[in-house]
Amino acid sequence: MSKKIKKVLALALALVMVLALSACSKTETPSSSEPASSTQPSSSEPAPSSEPEPSSEPEPVEPDNRLAAEAYEYDPTNYYDESDAIYDELLGEYYDYYQAAFDAKNNSERWALQAIAEAKLLGSAIMIPTTTQGGNYAITRVVPRTANTTLWGNDSDRFHQILVATEFLTPEMRNEIRAKWNELAGTGTFEEWVKGYMTEKGYTLKDNYTLGYTADPKTWDGLNTYRSADSEAIVNTVDGLLEYDIENVQQPALATSYEVSEDGLTYTFKIREGVIWTDSQGRKVADVKADDWVAGMQHLLEAGGGLEGLAANDGVKIKNAQAYIDGEVTDFAEVGVKAVDEYTLEYTLEEKCPFFLSLLGYNVFFPMSRDYYVSQGGKFGDEYNAEDEAYLYGMDPDHIAYNGPYLVTNATEANQIVFDANPNYWNADKINCKKITWLFNDGSDDLKAYNDAIAGTIDGCGLNTAAAEAAKADGNFEKYAYVSDTNATSYMAFFNVNRNQYVNYTDPSVGVSTKTMDEATRYNAAMQNIHFRRAMAASLDRGSYNAQSVGEELKFNNLRNSYVPANFVALEEDVTVDINGTATTFKAGTLYGEILQAQLDADGVKFLVYDPKADNGLGSGDGYDGWYNPEYAKAELAIAIEELAAQGIEISADNKIVMEIPYAGNSQLRTNRANVFKQSFENTLGVVEVRLLDCGDTAGWLDAGYYPDYGYQMNADLMDVSGWGPDYGDPQTYLATMTPAPGGMVKSCGIY
Repeated sequence: MSKKIKKVLALALALVMVLALSACSKTETPSSSEPASSTQPSSSEPAPSSEPEPSSEPEPVEPDNRLAAEAYEYDPTNYYDESDAIYDELLGEYYDYYQAAFDAKNNSERWALQAIAEAKLLGSAIMIPTTTQGGNYAITRVVPRTANTTLWGNDSDRFHQILVATEFLTPEMRNEIRAKWNELAGTGTFEEWVKGYMTEKGYTLKDNYTLGYTADPKTWDGLNTYRSADSEAIVNTVDGLLEYDIENVQQPALATSYEVSEDGLTYTFKIREGVIWTDSQGRKVADVKADDWVAGMQHLLEAGGGLEGLAANDGVKIKNAQAYIDGEVTDFAEVGVKAVDEYTLEYTLEEKCPFFLSLLGYNVFFPMSRDYYVSQGGKFGDEYNAEDEAYLYGMDPDHIAYNGPYLVTNATEANQIVFDANPNYWNADKINCKKITWLFNDGSDDLKAYNDAIAGTIDGCGLNTAAAEAAKADGNFEKYAYVSDTNATSYMAFFNVNRNQYVNYTDPSVGVSTKTMDEATRYNAAMQNIHFRRAMAASLDRGSYNAQSVGEELKFNNLRNSYVPANFVALEEDVTVDINGTATTFKAGTLYGEILQAQLDADGVKFLVYDPKADNGLGSGDGYDGWYNPEYAKAELAIAIEELAAQGIEISADNKIVMEIPYAGNSQLRTNRANVFKQSFENTLGVVEVRLLDCGDTAGWLDAGYYPDYGYQMNADLMDVSGWGPDYGDPQTYLATMTPAPGGMVKSCGIY
């Protein structure tokens, strides 16, 4: 199998950030584990006089009784071979169907085949869908629809057009504004209208926006990361070729125009002249030229930070990009991106890509100043070495070049990040928001975001259960609370089917496992049984899980039942595909989720990922719990117990499978959600013991399962910290993350 690297990881955060499109409730996990008994011999009793005095060295301990955290040291030498074998067994069928979609005759057939592939993925139960963003109560001063709401890419994180009032907006105002947006979208007149509307309503607009954040960027190199915690900050410092505006129309940014060849394989862009790169102090370092995109693409492919697959195989296929990654082509001039002249840029593809332009708002196509990169120790080709002590590029915001609307003027870890308007920005007259401030919230105080919002310290927040009660008590709930929109980000709980880490890889004193080696071995064996995983997946009461953050009233509102949202695409024409030997026709207009459900039904997998009655009869995969099914869980468990017994692994009430779930003990919400995992799995199945692994705080929790680069670094048996937001408008943007790869999302399952 090819080893590929993937894209943007959407971090499931405890803090709810309110953007123009929605208030994105991003909350997570858990509770404390029971202490393990000591494996060392007791020295409290004196030795009998007839026996020799005990040695100062402890007596040897049987290997199966040692703590995994003390006894297990993983050697990654054969990691990829091991991962390949496990992947083939657990997800090989999914991958075969995934690849078959590339041979489709048209988009509709492609989407139908992708839906069948996802059915195999979900049927494997290697992960459990949890929620999407939004769907929670929120309050905000941000004017709705004044940031881009496109479902994919980075443009929704660009805030230069955002409008922020000095007072909270009422739900009635929000509804009026949203209705007018629906009327005006595509006309180019919405921003002017909404400014007038706010004035008529007696509101004052300010030129700054303050919001909370919970994870600092690990790098400021936008071409060398797939994590949203990085890209959400970096995107405000750099412009690309095209950009979606607040009416969701793609507009020229640093490309003033483009042409597509008749065969659809060559895209030629005219680059805007007169644009400059500056340093963090606003001093000019270079002119923006076509070569900046050539330098950026070469750095992307060489850095291997997780995005290169989007340019080479899992998104658009730029000519020779994959061959360059694989070393089959060594001269970058043979890769299909070149500067025809100073202000003309050309991309050449290996095959047509109907969603190519939708990718241009994503950091995989960021430009990079070649001269500035070299001045910071950066090199290209065989000389590239990010470990060189002279290499400074992207280490902090003082070591990147800017051509975007903002300069980062302060970045203090676990404190704040400040973005000030770039005085040299080519489109400075279009910046509504002159300053953006991110304020850190460690999640330890469930009321901090709400209290800060009321005090005006931040401009809005989602209302978790504690905040909603506080808002009701002080009258703000009735006046200002609204239910935020949901979006296309899908959060998942991933089963680690091959756990090899028993302390946090960054700090061995954090997340210390209580499992013995025998318990660790038994767990891995059980999780590689599909029926055991299905039993676990069907045991989780996801409504109760979600209620810990959004309350009982909204607990089903933002539940998602699939990876690709059920309504992400709809067939453009009639399609006939094979479902388990039966030619099955789906009519034009059929939603992706309906095909997905048809394959699951044919496979006898009892997960309801698409309900034609949902969303008031329009059909949806959101807003209900289609996975929680205790009867199905017990039936699958019975099969698993029989199959595992044949392997010599007894599972019973006296010989349970031990699972560890990490959580941030400083957060009551995460503690509560972790306890729902424990109660659901233990009470439904009776043969699973869940130990909740306190990682101390948010940082320790993220290090357990979000920041690891490889599966063998994942210190968890189940992790619900992350999800995926789409990079472009095709289901492949999700599905590619679960293909054999170091990076993406499959690493969350302990492989690659």
